[in-house]
Amino acid sequence: MHITLNGSPRDCAPATTVAQLLEDAGYGQRRVAVEVNQEIVPRSLHASHSLADGDRVEIVHAIGGG
Repeated sequence: MHITLNGSPRDCAPATTVAQLLEDAGYGQRRVAVEVNQEIVPRSLHASHSLADGDRVEIVHAIGGG
């Protein structure tokens, strides 16, 4: 299936979850915010929220500094 990840096209397996996508994209253990189709997906739902063909996913991670 085809999704858009951070503005770029990406192929992934059908029924890929947000958690699987994060792992595949290299964000596995990072603290990130995930938005699917302009709606935030809470961290507690990452493992159960399945993506669908055409979904637009944005992943944002915080950068600390001082």
